[in-house]
Amino acid sequence: MQDNATEVTAAGIARLAGVGRAAVSNWRRRHADFPRPVGGTETSPSFALAEVESWLRKQGKLAEVPLRERVWQQLSGHPEGPVTALTHAGCLLLLIHDRPTVWLEVSAGSDERLSEMLPGALREVFTPRFGPESVMNPAPAVNTPAAVNTADVVHPAPPAADAHTPSGVHTHPAVNTHPALHLPTGPELLPSAPLLRGVAELAAELGARQTFEFLLGRHLDANPRQYTLTPADLAALMADLAGPARTVLDPACGTGALLRAAATRPDQELYAQDSAPELAALTTLRLALQTWSTVRGAVGDSLRADAHPRLRADAVLCHPPFNERNWGHDELAYDPRWEYGFPARTESELAWVQHALARLKDGGAGVLLMPPAAASRRSGRRIRADLLRRGALRAVIALPVGAAPPYNIPLHLWVLRRPEKAPAQPEVLLVDVGQFAGEGRGGPDWRPVREAVLDAWQAFGRPGRFAERPGLARALPVIALLDDDVDLAPARHLPPPTATDGAEQLTAVREHLGETLRLTADLTSPRADVAQPARWPLTTIGELARGGALMLRTGGNGGHARVPVLTDHDVLFGANPSGTLPESEEEAVLTEPGDVVVPVLGGGSVARVIDATTGGAALGRNLVLLRPDPAALDPWFLAGFLRGTANNRQASSYASTATRLDVRRLQLPRLPLDEQRRYGERFRALDEFERALRHAGRLGEQLVRGMYDGLTDGTVAPD
Repeated sequence: MQDNATEVTAAGIARLAGVGRAAVSNWRRRHADFPRPVGGTETSPSFALAEVESWLRKQGKLAEVPLRERVWQQLSGHPEGPVTALTHAGCLLLLIHDRPTVWLEVSAGSDERLSEMLPGALREVFTPRFGPESVMNPAPAVNTPAAVNTADVVHPAPPAADAHTPSGVHTHPAVNTHPALHLPTGPELLPSAPLLRGVAELAAELGARQTFEFLLGRHLDANPRQYTLTPADLAALMADLAGPARTVLDPACGTGALLRAAATRPDQELYAQDSAPELAALTTLRLALQTWSTVRGAVGDSLRADAHPRLRADAVLCHPPFNERNWGHDELAYDPRWEYGFPARTESELAWVQHALARLKDGGAGVLLMPPAAASRRSGRRIRADLLRRGALRAVIALPVGAAPPYNIPLHLWVLRRPEKAPAQPEVLLVDVGQFAGEGRGGPDWRPVREAVLDAWQAFGRPGRFAERPGLARALPVIALLDDDVDLAPARHLPPPTATDGAEQLTAVREHLGETLRLTADLTSPRADVAQPARWPLTTIGELARGGALMLRTGGNGGHARVPVLTDHDVLFGANPSGTLPESEEEAVLTEPGDVVVPVLGGGSVARVIDATTGGAALGRNLVLLRPDPAALDPWFLAGFLRGTANNRQASSYASTATRLDVRRLQLPRLPLDEQRRYGERFRALDEFERALRHAGRLGEQLVRGMYDGLTDGTVAPD
């Protein structure tokens, strides 16, 4: 009965039945017994999931729906919202993970019995995992933001008034009084009972941790604008810079990427806090499912209401919010954390830096992701100067563009050390790895970034003089930076590559460009003879798929974390696979040489034939894979005709903000295989020509930039 409360949209029904949304619209018009809407709007109605499943089953359209898709629909259509549903699911999965036999006893019988018994079973897991505060009754919500679902079982954020005394002097609670998780009650769990049974069934198939990662990944993927994610490669680099640590704090934990990267052994203590209740709760569950470490999660703004005031951690990792004006400047004026100076209203990032230092033990390490402006804004120069003088700031590392959101800015890493004593001759390491930026939106090449940064950091920590690396890394005496600006941007202090190296590189680029331009001349198509348009008999991709001439697959929403992912941007820019998918046990669609991949968003006519170097990558979102039968279709013939402008226009649909391609409607001429191959060879030559032109453009830009640099630094003569 409770499952009737779970709602599903037309798009969800389409996924359940494995059809397009147009088919769902046709069912609604043609079948009088199709379920009536129970919610939503006139243009985007929602339906009762139980009624929809019953109708699909009666029509024979539900038999092959994967269990994970059904569970996801139950979660996303939960009457209390997906965050509450995901939190309840995480609590159950932790019970299954820690005490698997208990669930078998709790789940026997009705949904009412399950909801009555489950809180007691969860209590036995929550107390040792999250502390006694997690099983106390949550306090009523105060000043809960409108965007936050107040039905969540997480504890609400404390009001700002609790963060300071009337005199303005900041005080801290003696203990963590706002834990991220609270024990859900029976009435709260009752609407989730059908979902929990499905989650348990999925956990038996995938495992508890993998099930939670799958569901969390789908939730994050479905709400990309609500969350700022820290890429896994960047999180791993930050954890390596901090070094081994038994106690680790992330005061703005988000989805927990940094603490997951630092969680390497069971005797660790992981402390997390976030001002968003849903993130604090989900991260606490995620960490508990991944590791046997002690996990202490809390809700609240770490600057205004620090939940861990007595903590002295071995390491602090943080990706703080950027450019916040309302960070607590007025009420925190006398806070004891400002050892290095009171941050200006525009310097919220320097408040986070000092918060991290205040939570470190002597000698402890902190690594923060920072906007580049924090290294040079005049309003922060006095704090930067004191951080340098006292040896608290050890390194500033400029990352390539695209390393983390916002992706159009080359962000910095600040490496901190809580000084045990003032260094005799303090130095700071400046590193710039911007040269490893990737093409398009694929992000940087993380392997050389990681190697260059860690190699420089480890060399800086060894006794003796640091060997300067022109254009990459340099150790500067602090006194050299203590001018009027105290500008710490690495690019302004690193010596350029040696003149010899620069001249050699410029010569190599010029020679390579010449070779590429000669190749483009050779590849230029001969003059095309004038002819009347051909009148071929046509077929469509949909017809070919139904006839078995090709197989059609769409990109997935999850997969194994270590599989490289081909994204729509990779296809558009001709780049190597660069993406990632949420970690799950969902079967990823893997490409093979000879496949044709087509982006479905954006309105461009692009198709890419997979070669040996790209084969084996997982297919990303917004991509369709066509796998032709080589006895019936030539892949280059297929890809070439799919790129026709008129073909794409007739197969595209247009919304107010996007264009979507219906690949099944794309047309092909019916030609014998020999004739297909003749066209295919010409299309292959055009593709090679296009790639050569793209490469020549990049080399030309590199040559022009190198010539400007050479002329301005004197390494290239004007004549």
